[in-house]
Amino acid sequence: MDAAQDVGRSVAGALFRSGRKVSESPALLDGQLSAGGISAIAAFDSGGNRTAAAGMVALLPTRVEPGKDLTLRTTGAEGRALLIVVADPANSESVAMILELDPTQLPEAPLVGLVALYTGVVALALLVFAYFAMTRLVVQPIEAISRGASRIAGGGNTLEVPASRTKEFGELSDSLQTMLARLMAKEALLLSKIAELERITRELRDAQESIVRAERLASVGRLAAGIAHEIGNPIAAILGFEELLLDGGLEREEERDFLQRMKKETDRVHRVLRDLLDFARTGQGSPDSATRLGESTDVASNVETVLALLRPQRKLQDLSVENTVPHDLPRVKLASERLQQVLLNLLINAGDAAHGRIRIGAEARGQCVLITVEDDGPGISNTIRDRLFEPFATTKDVGEGTGLGLAVCRGIVERAQGSILLGSAGQLGGAVFIVELPTG
Repeated sequence: MDAAQDVGRSVAGALFRSGRKVSESPALLDGQLSAGGISAIAAFDSGGNRTAAAGMVALLPTRVEPGKDLTLRTTGAEGRALLIVVADPANSESVAMILELDPTQLPEAPLVGLVALYTGVVALALLVFAYFAMTRLVVQPIEAISRGASRIAGGGNTLEVPASRTKEFGELSDSLQTMLARLMAKEALLLSKIAELERITRELRDAQESIVRAERLASVGRLAAGIAHEIGNPIAAILGFEELLLDGGLEREEERDFLQRMKKETDRVHRVLRDLLDFARTGQGSPDSATRLGESTDVASNVETVLALLRPQRKLQDLSVENTVPHDLPRVKLASERLQQVLLNLLINAGDAAHGRIRIGAEARGQCVLITVEDDGPGISNTIRDRLFEPFATTKDVGEGTGLGLAVCRGIVERAQGSILLGSAGQLGGAVFIVELPTG
């Protein structure tokens, strides 16, 4: 019908472009008739009245609606035909024609419909078959593998995947099983390495604690050597007073005076020994040192305690020790005995190197407290500066130092999340050690 309508429009357009009115030129109409094509044609004036016709006129209408195109299905003596009306808007004329349909083409319409129906049914069947086939052969194996992977992610150690009917998914399942076995083997190896690393860490921690205790005992030994002469004089005085008392012949007031002097010297010896024992025993029977590193302590009071321990030292008695640590500093995150051990090592080293002066100071800087210990000695040689904090690195003569003091100090400070370093030459011109500890 669409093709027939296009033919009718083409014929009507050719008539309208002839330059003459179609309604006044019947000869133009006869030339459009053809066997198997246009079997009838008529011209209509502006009023819609038929003025000329050719062919099978009986099939044509005598009047049409002016200025309106029309396509109608009709039946003639020769079979099915189409009535086509085309209007010319320029001349207000219309042309109507009967276009025959080829009867041999008409029976094909039901056949085309059957072919389309058959094609649609086959396509639907193929789609359903493909859906079930893909579900069984692809989707279900993938879902099984996904569930197995989820079990492994949840802590399982086996990949339970049903046997697949397809070669590819079977190979994939075998590959996943092999990969899982290797992962399990590597996991077991990793766990053994972790256990070994934990054991080594414990051993290193124990070794570090042993080194700290050893250096502490060494510090006590150095203190004891300096204290020996400090308690020697009081003991000698006590022995002298005892001999005088034993000889007799003293008045009661003299005896009382001697006894008071003996008590004073005894208290002096007791105070020195008590301070030494307190330092040596600090931390024994206490909780694990790693836990105690979380304690906080006051810097100024610990500096005064350490200076009191060092006052009996003969070397320090000949030196000027300047303490400029303020009392309003924030507390630092380090156990008191550990801070004292660090300060004691630094001050003993400064006393061994100094010519006449030692200065200890501290200041708050941000979330940290900086403690500085400096002396007026010769400083640190460049040959040992880079390895000064390594174990057994020392600037002292053989037999005068273990070389562990600064290494132990660094271990204690770093475990408290702090740092210790050798600074540039200070105001006194000798070595400057700076300890940085977090506040808390």
